[in-house]
Amino acid sequence: MRLDTLGIDPSVSVLFPPEFLAEQLSDVPIDVVVPDDSDGSTDDADGPHGAVPPCDAIVTFEHREEFLDLDWIHSIQAGVDRFPQDRLEDAGVALTNSTGIHGDAIGETVAGYLLAFSRRLHTHIRNQEEREWSQPDWDEAWTIAGERACVIGLGSLGRGVVDRLSALGVDVDGLRRTPVPEPSVDRVYTPGEIESAVAGARFVVLTVPLTGETEGMIDRDVLDAMRDDAYLINVARGGVVDQSDLVSALGDESIAGAALDVFEDEPLPESSPLWEMDEVIVTPHCAAFTHRYGEHVGSIVRENVRRARDGEALTNRVL
Repeated sequence: MRLDTLGIDPSVSVLFPPEFLAEQLSDVPIDVVVPDDSDGSTDDADGPHGAVPPCDAIVTFEHREEFLDLDWIHSIQAGVDRFPQDRLEDAGVALTNSTGIHGDAIGETVAGYLLAFSRRLHTHIRNQEEREWSQPDWDEAWTIAGERACVIGLGSLGRGVVDRLSALGVDVDGLRRTPVPEPSVDRVYTPGEIESAVAGARFVVLTVPLTGETEGMIDRDVLDAMRDDAYLINVARGGVVDQSDLVSALGDESIAGAALDVFEDEPLPESSPLWEMDEVIVTPHCAAFTHRYGEHVGSIVRENVRRARDGEALTNRVL
């Protein structure tokens, strides 16, 4: 792999300034270039566009056709569903991702969702906006200690969730492709057992990548298998859930509620009924946000620059 110049695509500004990452990489033994985005480029829902600088590799949030001519692409996200993997493989482009850096932020966000529902914090926030003093009924608030969660996906994201929830006294089951035991997880199910896996959980937490196997995996059958006092937590990808089935299940109170950070269409359209549901928390695909995000990405990129220069295999390689 030729690696003399590394570019930082303007699309990374969705999560941190390109210049911040360039500063983090100031010690690498190659040129790091940030394009000038003052040439009239426009923004779209996926992030800002700017001219791709002359480079051998790129750090990016989104994919562009020009990247097919590069030697290496690094995605600042763990998920790589934005990238045409078949075409990249045919073009001989290496693809790496940022898996492993999101567990702390995702785990804390999920813990926050659970505590919000159990301690009724989302209701109190709405009441504060209306200057309404309204205490919950005697049996409305509860504690999460002793409740059970099922974490669908036990990779680095799932591990971050398991660590936080088990520390809070939540009993945890999990689901992954192979039933390999996992520390602090009472039972590990496989995808063919998903309805059994969710049946006993107060919280079902989604932390799987979006793939052909996981797309639409949470459908009406799975939602019907959940308890009627259960909450669905999605910090994975919107496409993992059949959103129309979820809206229906929430509407007829087949489940108690949901905390959703990701959606089929983003931003979530103003017309979506999810905005108006009392027992739904909507966050704008920010569960992994942290002021150290660029620092974490920089550590992976720096290591892979070293490996590429030394002829070693790249870490976090997808292709």
